[in-house]
Amino acid sequence: DYIKNYSRNHTIEQYLDLIREAKKKLSIPVIASVNCMTANEWPSFAKKIEEAGADGLELNAFVLPSDFENDSADNEKMYFDIVNNVLDQVKIPISLKISSYFSSLAQMVQKLSWTGVKGIVLFNRFYTPDIDIDKMKVVPSNIYSHPEEIAVSLRWVAILADRVNCDLAASTGIHDGKGVIKQLLVGAKAVQICSTLYKNGFGQIDNMLTELESWMQKHNYSDIDQFRGKMSHKKSDNPAAYQRVQFMKHFAGID
Repeated sequence: DYIKNYSRNHTIEQYLDLIREAKKKLSIPVIASVNCMTANEWPSFAKKIEEAGADGLELNAFVLPSDFENDSADNEKMYFDIVNNVLDQVKIPISLKISSYFSSLAQMVQKLSWTGVKGIVLFNRFYTPDIDIDKMKVVPSNIYSHPEEIAVSLRWVAILADRVNCDLAASTGIHDGKGVIKQLLVGAKAVQICSTLYKNGFGQIDNMLTELESWMQKHNYSDIDQFRGKMSHKKSDNPAAYQRVQFMKHFAGID
């Protein structure tokens, strides 16, 4: 237990040092992100992050709904407990990063937006297992995201935009400027990227911004807000496209 607690505290202190150093060197806001194992750990860690100087905090929360003793209400309550406990302890803006594993996702996001969080990130990408059939062992599957994975968050940002009481950020599968443009068009206030930086380096950020700026010039936009949400479910000329879940109409040539 001593070694475990020492390692944990050392890791936390390293992260807090990173925040302090970032605040000294950067002119942009520093938004921290935290993922705790138990609900009672979140508030104390969040307070330390605020004291370290973070301008905002993302709560990266995911409860795998694999406990046969918990029903959907039990699982959902954990998220509200985490958010409310953290909001009671800190004054900096809080965002919540969630998965799509909810029986009524739209209602869940709407209710979470009423708690006082400033943003909800759709969606977190978590570890998934695979099987090595030769070594007969469990191995990680698809550590990095792929561009095709943008489809899930694209649909839900589009459906939820302008229908919740906080900003929406998009995550997973955003690898280039086109991905950024798509998410902005459906209503995202921000996007998160990670895998593309591991694959292409930090220069990919410049590439994505250049692609975004070129597209805006081509379509005579001088400001992102001029087109943000233009293709959301609420504003789309074909909102039913976001609700479609079967392929039959597609293959039958029916719009």
